[in-house]
Amino acid sequence: MKMVRIVIALTPYGVMALMTTVFSSYHFEQFASLLGFIGACYIAIFMMFIVHAILLILSGNNPARYFRMVWPVLTFAFVSRSSAASIPLAISAQEKFGVQSTIANISASFGSSMGQNGCAGIYPAIMVAMIAPTIGIDPLSLHFLAAMLPAIALGSIGVAGVGGGGTFAALIVLSTLNFPVALVGIFIAIEPIVDMARTALNVNGSMMSGVLANRILNNHTADDMPAVIDRP
Repeated sequence: MKMVRIVIALTPYGVMALMTTVFSSYHFEQFASLLGFIGACYIAIFMMFIVHAILLILSGNNPARYFRMVWPVLTFAFVSRSSAASIPLAISAQEKFGVQSTIANISASFGSSMGQNGCAGIYPAIMVAMIAPTIGIDPLSLHFLAAMLPAIALGSIGVAGVGGGGTFAALIVLSTLNFPVALVGIFIAIEPIVDMARTALNVNGSMMSGVLANRILNNHTADDMPAVIDRP
C-alpha cells in the first residue's frame, strides 16, 4: 500500500507527460473527418457515468464523495489507456471508500478484462451502428438489435485490459454479425482519442462493481465507515 500511495502522489506528473505524448503524436487531420464518431462515443460514455452515479445514489452511497476519491484513478486510466495498469490504484481507491480488500481485489482484477463498459460495450455498439447503414441494415430494427446485443455481451468476455482492447472487441462483434471487419481500419486513426475515455469508464465500472457488491454483502456505505475513509 505504501508503494501505491507513492504512485498516486506522482500521478499528476505522469499524467502531464502522457498527455503531452498522446496529443503531440497525432495531427488534427487524422481524426477531423471522424469527429461525429468521436463525439458520439464521448456522449455515450458521459451518459454511462451518469448511470453509475444514479446506481450509487440508489445503493445509498454518496456519488460526490465517490468520484472525488476515484478521480486520480480515472485520470491515470484516461491517459495511460490501460485498465490493467490501473488495478493497484483502483484497489486502493475502493478500500478508501470502505470496500473490503477481498472484494476490491476481485472487482478490479476481473473488471480489467471482463464486462468493460467502454471498450467492450459502447465502442462496438456505436461502430456497428455506423457501419450497418453502409451495408443496407437498419441499426434500429428489433431483429438487428436482438442479434447485436448478445454478440456484444459475449465479446466483452476476455478483452485485454491494455490500449487498443476495444478494437479487438469490435472485431469480435463485427465478425459475429458477418460485417466487413476491414472497415475497422477506418477508425484506427482516432483510436487513442476514444480509447482514453473508454478506459476511464472501464476502470470506473470495475470500481463500481466493488462498491455495489460491498454494499449488497455488508449492507453499509462509506458514510458508515469514517475511520476507513479518513485513513491516510
